[in-house]
Amino acid sequence: MTFKRLTVVLLACLTLSACGGVDPNSPLGQRKAIFKQMLKTGEDLGGMLRGRIPFDGAKFAEGATRLDALAHQPWQHFPSVREEDHTSAKDDVWQKQAQFQQLARDLEAATGELVIASQVLPYKASNLGPAVQKVEDACSACHKQFRDH
Repeated sequence: MTFKRLTVVLLACLTLSACGGVDPNSPLGQRKAIFKQMLKTGEDLGGMLRGRIPFDGAKFAEGATRLDALAHQPWQHFPSVREEDHTSAKDDVWQKQAQFQQLARDLEAATGELVIASQVLPYKASNLGPAVQKVEDACSACHKQFRDH
């Protein structure tokens, strides 16, 4: 699935879920807010590489660092048992915790590699593109297994 298509699906899900009045202080509300920030940041980085947004190396590097910080945050907001609220998370999140946590670590590693790639000057799409793709692939892998689209 392309990043653009994944983005559209994620935005649609976020929009529809916002209608339910999720408590922003609940674990569900907190992780949704983080995922929304991750999506926006990732869209900006991808947009710079794909020419949708003018490329700015310093802003790209800041975005990579922001995305890396965000990538470490949502996991703490998955309680040990499934919430009663309707979420996009499949039951497998709680039933296959080891796999879920591994995919979370894979995303964290990918965003860390993106930060490193974003520090190499001069900025080149040939350096940044594969690192962005690895982040997108990590997101997609987790969504395919653990997210109810």
